[in-house]
Amino acid sequence: MTNNTVIRTSRGLTIAGTRITLYSIMDYLRLDWPPKLIRDRLNLTDKQIKDALDYIESHREEVEAEYEIVLEQAEKNRKYWEDRNRERFAEIASLPPKPGQEDIKAKLRARKKELNMG
Repeated sequence: MTNNTVIRTSRGLTIAGTRITLYSIMDYLRLDWPPKLIRDRLNLTDKQIKDALDYIESHREEVEAEYEIVLEQAEKNRKYWEDRNRERFAEIASLPPKPGQEDIKAKLRARKKELNMG
């Protein structure tokens, strides 16, 4: 079976003419989304979703292995940015207030008190 819909790009297994990878489709499949909803969500044609699902089914082992690598990398990226942001937010919180912001902060505290938020 020749499948011209699924091609390999620098992003991995991709639907030709789009930036949508099979790994994106795998995300929805793992959440038990029906093909029709996946098609609509990703704005694919009937042929594109059918060909993608056929490819996944006929190359299950290869696609699953690559998908696991993608998930691992995504988790590493998430953790990196979470740690980096945590450090940056701590840095920002430790900075002295900018001149002129005392009035703004006082108004904010007063408004929160009015609204029973603080």
